[in-house]
Amino acid sequence: MIRYIAFLRAMNVGGRVLKMEELKKIFVMPGFKNISTYIQSGNVIFDCAEEDTSLLAKKIEAKLFKSLSYEVKVFIKTIPDIAGIVKKNPFKDHPEDMNLHVSFLSAKPDKEKVELILPLQNENEQFKVINTEIYLLVKKGGYGNSTFSNNFFEKKLKVQATTRNWATVNKMLEY
Repeated sequence: MIRYIAFLRAMNVGGRVLKMEELKKIFVMPGFKNISTYIQSGNVIFDCAEEDTSLLAKKIEAKLFKSLSYEVKVFIKTIPDIAGIVKKNPFKDHPEDMNLHVSFLSAKPDKEKVELILPLQNENEQFKVINTEIYLLVKKGGYGNSTFSNNFFEKKLKVQATTRNWATVNKMLEY
């Protein structure tokens, strides 16, 4: 069995509210074991023998659509994936007045597209793209008004994205 984390895009925002107990019930599928959730933003931890993460994501997305009647993008990571993301953090010594976030992407973005948005960074908003993650550093309390939202990255990089704060990313290592 492999321990997985499913990060769900846009869970409990925009007027769509789903209690985590209901979300856990949706994840009850053949082969899924030890299902739990972490906070209200759509983080589901589970064990499964399936090794194909894209197949898992599609299976979960189909079940979510059937249960909720709207599409939810799912990003699948393993505990070793999360450990690697934490280890690769390019902002390890960031200033105390800045918060770190990680945007999980559906695919590695084209280098040329990334280079086009690099000049938009400023002293209050910085980012680094490493593989299928974007490490985003913003002034405390500023993420809600950040230029670098999921929608921004999706539009400019032509990938799908969901973002979690650094504390949530690290908390996943405890599961």
